[in-house]
Amino acid sequence: MKKIIDKHNAAELLKNLSDEFAVVKNPEYIHPEFELYPLAPKLTSPLDSLSAAVMDMDGTTTTTEELCIHSLEFMIRKMSGKMTTESWKGLDHTLDYPHIIGNSTTKHVEYLITKYHSLLIDENIKGSYFYAAIWTLLSGNDSKRKEEVIINLNNLNLSGILGDGFYKDLSAKNTSLADLEHEISEYFLQRFSDRFPSLFKTDLVKIAIDIYYQRYHEILQRIKRGESKNISIELFNDPNKRLIQPMPGVLFLLCLLKGWLGNEAENLADRLIEDYHVKSGKQFDILDPAEIKKKIKSLGLYFEKHPAKIAIVTSSIFYEADIVIGEVFNVLTTQLNDLAISSARKELIRQKLSGYRNVYDAFITASDSTEIRLKPHRDLYCIALHQLNVPAADFKNVIGFEDSESGTIAIRAAGIGRCVAVPFAQTKGHNFDAAAVVCTGGVPEIVLSYNLFFKS
Repeated sequence: MKKIIDKHNAAELLKNLSDEFAVVKNPEYIHPEFELYPLAPKLTSPLDSLSAAVMDMDGTTTTTEELCIHSLEFMIRKMSGKMTTESWKGLDHTLDYPHIIGNSTTKHVEYLITKYHSLLIDENIKGSYFYAAIWTLLSGNDSKRKEEVIINLNNLNLSGILGDGFYKDLSAKNTSLADLEHEISEYFLQRFSDRFPSLFKTDLVKIAIDIYYQRYHEILQRIKRGESKNISIELFNDPNKRLIQPMPGVLFLLCLLKGWLGNEAENLADRLIEDYHVKSGKQFDILDPAEIKKKIKSLGLYFEKHPAKIAIVTSSIFYEADIVIGEVFNVLTTQLNDLAISSARKELIRQKLSGYRNVYDAFITASDSTEIRLKPHRDLYCIALHQLNVPAADFKNVIGFEDSESGTIAIRAAGIGRCVAVPFAQTKGHNFDAAAVVCTGGVPEIVLSYNLFFKS
């Protein structure tokens, strides 16, 4: 095959790859403007075997979107100075959420900077950036984030900050930078504000990304220290609102696919039906309870003999995903106590849940790729399939779970036609045309209504 061809030959090659294509827009600083992905044919036919399951993290496996959305809104508030709902009502659930969930952080931020550019104030942009950059360098725990902040400081002609006496004093102190935020912002505004070049949109996006990550990582640090309840009160005025918790049915699905339930899977039918109600807000139409239990038992016995490989695939960086999934598994362990299964199985599962690497055969994050190749690009799911050692001929025996439009596109673009959309509150307005099946009842629905695509 020739490596360089004209557009007519290119069109001929493309039309032979698929009957359906996804148009994936690149960030503004990337050539070309968009890319075309041939999509794997949608599959809903009965399975004889399951090679693997690939699952998104935020919104599919767990709920962290509240934190992501809070951090994005916080970013605009800091850059505009509008810190109260009286001065700015905040992000719009209907108009904004479809654009800031499921894609890469860069695309989320590009959208918000474009839409809310008129709110931004030069002094607030710079002051909030100074604090975010210094916090990341001195208090952040992710080395890649630190590298990116230093690159941004260099590009913005601000590398002199690193040699400043006050910065060195802060570096030497063992104190909370949050208590010094105003002092830090004011000090560096006075001494370095005039060194900023003229800020174009690409510069504003990079600045905003650093502000977003600072807030998000600050909250993650506190969660890791066990401060979830205090944060819930501060952000949502609700001490009982978990910042990180598994989606309904996730514990069942993980235990089922790994073969840890066996014939006792049927004991969890009622729990799965209740999870369906929690996820969808609707009652499951039970025609024959005995038949449901029989099917679930059959699945339990199948996977006990043929455990499936499982991959988590997220556009979050590893530092974030590691903390989030660690907290998820802590919660799953507490949920285990309520399952109607034998003590022996509970103990086995408890041991497995002691570390998420015991469950996931591949753990793919944004750190395995680059910011410009995240969902809806196919790369992360391609990496997952490679790490799971699933050959292309078996892609038809893989199930992919996603809660967002971009995620479902990424799954199909990676060659997985058995794509299940499991939308939740913040993504229910997304376009799920790429999905083979849409389950508003989430994981419970794909088991109860579709028997995980296995023959009934």
